Formats: sequence, structure tokens, C-alpha cells
Amino acid sequence: MPSTARGRLLVVGVVLIVLFVAATGTDITERRRMEDSLRAADRKKDEFIALFRKNHYPVLKKEVEMGRMLKVSAVAPFYHTTEDGRWDYRVTIVYKNATVAHDGYDSSALLKQLFPDQETYKKEEQRRFEILDAHWDLPLKDVDLDTK
Repeated sequence: MPSTARGRLLVVGVVLIVLFVAATGTDITERRRMEDSLRAADRKKDEFIALFRKNHYPVLKKEVEMGRMLKVSAVAPFYHTTEDGRWDYRVTIVYKNATVAHDGYDSSALLKQLFPDQETYKKEEQRRFEILDAHWDLPLKDVDLDTK
């Protein structure tokens, strides 16, 4: 990455609880409730990424095409972590430079172009943020490992 490029890390957390239940001595009703809870958490996570792909990713892709951003990528953890360090998706945005990252770009015209049905767009974006447990925008800076 060029030294002038800056990335913005967006971490979103959708509740996903992993439960380990011993098969012996566990009330089947309680076990069923926990399994239902896990399925509901998975549905929330799936709904979030579907809305992200539909309503936010096209905007980011357009900004890459416009040259404002160099790259947009996303990852999800392969394994789970402890609950206090848990996250479900990380989206990394690499801007052209620090100036562009903080220029206050007004994307309203772009949003109207990409999503003519603004009412549906706004409703779905509201839902996407309702699903979130947490959301961080974390500006990053390059660390020169060769300089002491």
C-alpha cells in the first residue's frame, strides 16, 4: 500500500452465540431453545450481509470506480473467539489518500442515482444498523518497520 494511502477499518458485530451443550442431562426443551437462538443469530448475520451487499457495497464500488478509494475488501473469521473480542465482519476501505478520506464527500447524489427508490433504501439501511450490536470506524496508519 502506498505510504499516502490510508485505510478505514469497519468492524461490525452481529450477535452470534456459540453454545456447547452436553448431550447427557440437558433438558431437551432448554437445548431446543438454545439451538433456536443460534439459528436466529445466524439469520441476523445473514440478513446484515445481504443488506450490506445490496445497499452499501454498490456505493463503495462506485467510489472505487471514481478513484476516491483504491480498494474495498471484507473478511469474516474462520473460527470463533471469546465473546469480548468477537466480531463477524471486517470491511477494509483503502482511500486514495488521507485528504480524500476526510474531505466530507457528499454522497447524496450518488445514492439517489444508485437507489431511485429512496424510501426502500432508507428503510433497509435503518434495518441494517438495527441488526448491529456494535460498529467501529477505525482509521489506520502505516507503521514503518524498517525505521528504528
